[in-house]
Amino acid sequence: MSKSSELAHGAPLWDFRRLPVGAEVKEQGTHFRVWAPGRHAVAVAIENGGEHALSTELDGYFSGFVPGAAVGARYRFRLDEGRPLYPDPVSRHQPEGPHGASEIVDPHSFVWNDDDWPGIKLAHQIIYEMHVGTFTPEGTWAGASQHLEELKHLGITVIEMMPVAEFPGSFGWGYDGVDLFAPYHHYGTPDDLRRFVAHAHALGLGVILDVVYNHFGPDGCYLRSFTPAYFTDRHKTDWGGAINYDGENAAGVREFIISNARYWIDEFHFDGLRLDATHSMRDSSDGPPILQRIGEAAREAAGSRDIILIAENEEQQAHLVRPVENSGYGLDALWNDDFHHSALVALTGHSRAYYSNHRGSPQELISAAKYGFVFQGQRHAWRDRPHGAPALDLPPSQFVQFLENHDQVASTGWGARLHQRTTPGRMRAFTALFLLLPGTPMLFQGQEFGSSRPFRFFADHEPELATAVAKGRRAFLSQFPHLASPDIALPSPGDRANFLGCKLDWQEFERNDAVVALHRDLLALRRNDPVFAAQKMRGLDGAVLEHEAFVLRFFGERGDDRLLFVNYGRDLNPSFLAEPLIAPPAGGSWQILWSSEAPKYGGNGVAPFDTGKSLHIPGHAAVVLAPAAVPSCEPLSTTTISRLS
Repeated sequence: MSKSSELAHGAPLWDFRRLPVGAEVKEQGTHFRVWAPGRHAVAVAIENGGEHALSTELDGYFSGFVPGAAVGARYRFRLDEGRPLYPDPVSRHQPEGPHGASEIVDPHSFVWNDDDWPGIKLAHQIIYEMHVGTFTPEGTWAGASQHLEELKHLGITVIEMMPVAEFPGSFGWGYDGVDLFAPYHHYGTPDDLRRFVAHAHALGLGVILDVVYNHFGPDGCYLRSFTPAYFTDRHKTDWGGAINYDGENAAGVREFIISNARYWIDEFHFDGLRLDATHSMRDSSDGPPILQRIGEAAREAAGSRDIILIAENEEQQAHLVRPVENSGYGLDALWNDDFHHSALVALTGHSRAYYSNHRGSPQELISAAKYGFVFQGQRHAWRDRPHGAPALDLPPSQFVQFLENHDQVASTGWGARLHQRTTPGRMRAFTALFLLLPGTPMLFQGQEFGSSRPFRFFADHEPELATAVAKGRRAFLSQFPHLASPDIALPSPGDRANFLGCKLDWQEFERNDAVVALHRDLLALRRNDPVFAAQKMRGLDGAVLEHEAFVLRFFGERGDDRLLFVNYGRDLNPSFLAEPLIAPPAGGSWQILWSSEAPKYGGNGVAPFDTGKSLHIPGHAAVVLAPAAVPSCEPLSTTTISRLS
């Protein structure tokens, strides 16, 4: 914040306010502050409370205290005595949406019960991506809160909530937010969001928020009216005007974004942030880059609590997660699209558009298991340039890997789930691979019970913009040849029925108990087995067995290694395998610890691995082996052989 700004009584502004801008409740009234460089006068108009001129400060700020302006009052700003009146760029609540008046909120009034909550560290987390509007029929934080216990019992440890900053319309993904400090009013009140987080913490679950700092939405964004300095023509994004992080007046923009990161951690007790499309946050300014400052500010706001900061970065820039002292930005983890792309090609056989440089081969999957990104600077033909950066030094936990996420499910055009695009056996096998690999797994809502509901792109806009959005969505999908034809009838993003059809059916959680059991048992195996739980760097190696089969050996500390066979092709019954990674421990043998072919998961039954004459590696399956004499460890009550039959 601008340190030249002081109150009349001489106290530094940052000792007086929780945020540098916005409406803040004080004794007997509210203090307002707004950034509007280039404007000559700003006044705050309070419904049924008159209009009050704000004092001019340095650096384009205006501020003032309004006696009697109480919690719940609606207000707007008048700029240069003109019309119309505008909502607060830092509104904490927009009860009628982005075009309506702002509401005064007192964040101190909520009573938190999580004083002992330590926060979360990255290691050993299981993330669950959630879209609040489709997670339950109600589409609210209160409704979503009712299913947190099921996720806890499944083995989930962290909820990743898709963006909730206020956006126009009655439904949407949230990536077109325009009021970054106001939780989306259709999901509930700001305190409803706080109750969701508090309930999650009471259950031992962390909650991180997906935030969008690369662009603002096209409808309901009034920032340009306060100052064009929020935007820049120096850089481009795929979604419109880029945010000005490095041009004239960028200091105020940076303060705005950095304050937003602090805000979610401070006032809502989020346990971290997922930063959307960081490759589009262009910053060539002197001093610490904006991504580094966001991370530092978020950690400062957390105080003694641990938080995690995850970046989506299409360019796979590994330096984002290296320590600042090693020329990094100090974030914690990166989404690993490479693993997803390789797995999807292996599961479906389709390698179109941006999947075209992934073969889904056993060696590719082994490399992803060992090194995270498979592109670390090599030429990428689809992009026609080198892709990625060296990342061999990064520990596995810094790669967030997934079989589904909101983007990739929706990019099928019809929002088809991955289990609907492959065989049941292959899906079980890759679920085992995905959940047992070192790294940080992320499930997408409904994946854990084999949801039949699609997840498509949806956005509720006024007609002219809705037409443009639908056209843009079709243009994006046209990179896939099978969707390029104008004769293909794709769901309309603005169709409310399209949105409603994406809501999860929670009765499937009970009906699809085999899929639930698969995920629950694998997460228990990952958590309780000492070898899988270690998730150590360079803790595994792998070998190709056939063109659709491979083995991974996880190295234990006491000769208690584990083997994971993944076969997405036909049955294999070799009489020998000249591969040292499958050699048993000295003087011992292997036994089956877990198999995706167990009937409880919908499999065909577990056959012996070693008949004495040949090995049996079932097709469309994954099998975990352990030494026959397993050293004493915590019992694997959900994964013992007795429960596989």
